[in-house]
Amino acid sequence: MASLLVLLGFGVASFAAGIGGIVFRPGQWYQQLDKPSWRPPDWLFAPVWTLLYAMIALAGWLVWREAGFGGAELPLSAYGIQLLLNAAWSPIFFGLHRIGWALVEMVLLWLSIVATIVLFYPIHPAAAAVLVPYLCWVSFALLLNFSVWRRNSVIPS
Repeated sequence: MASLLVLLGFGVASFAAGIGGIVFRPGQWYQQLDKPSWRPPDWLFAPVWTLLYAMIALAGWLVWREAGFGGAELPLSAYGIQLLLNAAWSPIFFGLHRIGWALVEMVLLWLSIVATIVLFYPIHPAAAAVLVPYLCWVSFALLLNFSVWRRNSVIPS
């Protein structure tokens, strides 16, 4: 029973990172941006993120179940940092309309996900593997953020 409660806690923490995407919606500002033709349709983002947040929660729980909070302090700290960085992107991009800062923030998110995977692997290889699709999606989102920044920024020649 305690294990299921901890899984629920990881789920709450993981899905809480997505609240910014609910509060800070794309809206008219985003619709007016020049975006690449390879951008996925808007409807795809919610189901993908829902699946990814469930996988993120599962990965954290698997590491906790194997090593506990005390035995996985550094890996679970990296996990927490990547959740905080994940939560920050939507407010920066959609809320503040700061495409460049969101790009910098996403690079930090990407690095934190890599660190989490590397730190999870020795404890629970499957938990690390569960985060690989998340890393792939954020890699794609990083390229999309870069493209939107490049297309909509005034860059001196």
